[in-house]
Amino acid sequence: MTATTPEENAVTDDLFARLASYFSTEEIVILTEIIAWENASARFNRALGVTADQLWKR
Repeated sequence: MTATTPEENAVTDDLFARLASYFSTEEIVILTEIIAWENASARFNRALGVTADQLWKR
């Protein structure tokens, strides 16, 4: 979903079926929303040169 080319980011029926075996439809929508938000944030930050500040490190 976050890849830059259409071939890479295609959500196939198989992928959706695999997700549906673990998550409800509502959970898939929420997961998709979170992924889209994080992707948009990353692209926005990259465009403005905002760095990550290594918050993932302890």
